[in-house]
Amino acid sequence: MPSRQLKLGANLAGVGNSISFWRHPDVPIDASVSLDFYKKQALKAEEGKFDLLFIADGLYINEKSNPHFLNRFEPLTLLSALTAVTTNIGLVATLSTSYSEPFTVARQFASIDKLSGGRAGWNVVTSPLEGSSLNFGKGEHPNHALRYEIAEEHLGVVKGLWDSWEDDAFVGDKANGVFFDPGKLHTLHHKGTHFSVQGPLNVARSKQGYPVVFQAGSSVPGKELAAKSADAIYTAHETFEEAQAFYRDVKARAAAYGRKPEDILIFPGIGPIVGKTEEEAERKYEEIAGLVTIEQALNYLGRYFEHFDFSRFPLDEPFPDIGDLGTNSFRSTTDKIKQEAREQGLTLRQTALRASTPRTAFIGTPEQVADRIQHWFEGGAADGFNIRTVVPGGLADFVDLVVPILQQRGLFRTEYESATLRGNLGLAVPRNRYTAEREPAR
Repeated sequence: MPSRQLKLGANLAGVGNSISFWRHPDVPIDASVSLDFYKKQALKAEEGKFDLLFIADGLYINEKSNPHFLNRFEPLTLLSALTAVTTNIGLVATLSTSYSEPFTVARQFASIDKLSGGRAGWNVVTSPLEGSSLNFGKGEHPNHALRYEIAEEHLGVVKGLWDSWEDDAFVGDKANGVFFDPGKLHTLHHKGTHFSVQGPLNVARSKQGYPVVFQAGSSVPGKELAAKSADAIYTAHETFEEAQAFYRDVKARAAAYGRKPEDILIFPGIGPIVGKTEEEAERKYEEIAGLVTIEQALNYLGRYFEHFDFSRFPLDEPFPDIGDLGTNSFRSTTDKIKQEAREQGLTLRQTALRASTPRTAFIGTPEQVADRIQHWFEGGAADGFNIRTVVPGGLADFVDLVVPILQQRGLFRTEYESATLRGNLGLAVPRNRYTAEREPAR
């Protein structure tokens, strides 16, 4: 087997990642709040030897939000339930640094990590939606730069709390009445610009050290945060060339912080549509695309731009000049939408429909989809992929039809290598900082 192996994550999203997915007759209307639905998806991904499950999140909705966002589980609650029905697959969830306290975050993820036997991961986000502040009583939503400043300190505090206990701190000597070694318990005493946290944390480290840290965000501050502090980064690109450039950029940024290329894994998100023939795959896409009305598409597009109302502009004229709108929300996404509309001469209608139901590059027969994945993986555009379900049965199609081809080509595992998420991802277990200070590097 090649030394470098493809990594796969399954993005589970109930009634869907698109605004029209829920309308398909094969999609359960309550999928986003159905534990049975998530259990079946999780077990299918584990059957396919996926590295991890990923649950995204957001903190603000209105009547124009994506249907999945309107009624869905809180991610960590869902992961807690999934620990009981899965054995090897990693469990990753989104949680905002802008609207959470480091001690609570550290405790929650450490608990999931212990419950799952070392399979937890945290997707660090800064909450792009302006309306998020309205639900937390914190006044004005922090601007883009400030959100990343907060995120860096927040993440540093959480990692510090995860090191509160050294790995062998709990002695458990019943004969002598020694429950733990006081010399291996450490209080953080953090006083920073945005947080003041004493510690220590009341949860020990798991056998993977601490949860795997993901970061989602492709702006320059997002890439910097990932390069400095994350184990993996989620991103999204439509072309191989864009993905390859991003890959090189992040790996170079990581090297500037003294890290090796394999210390940070890059996961582009893709929505494969697999058919036994090209015509079948195309039909599956058209079924979903045909369910979208232009009104829904405009609403979907508006969410990226702070829920801007695009209906005020003519549909079949060039995409309007909206200035800097979007720079304080989904910056990398809104910059890309505006750039493509300008460079390709797209109308507002075309832009909205493209955003709401993008046509994936990973569409076709199982062999064609596997070829594209192999090209990106071996061509330096990805270490793995975050698989989104964009058509009914999409995850099952991928597991049943594409994964066997990747395995036959020696690109993907046939059995799990480890019982922990870090082990399966090939990531080193981080040493406890206090143990490392006392003992020479191994």
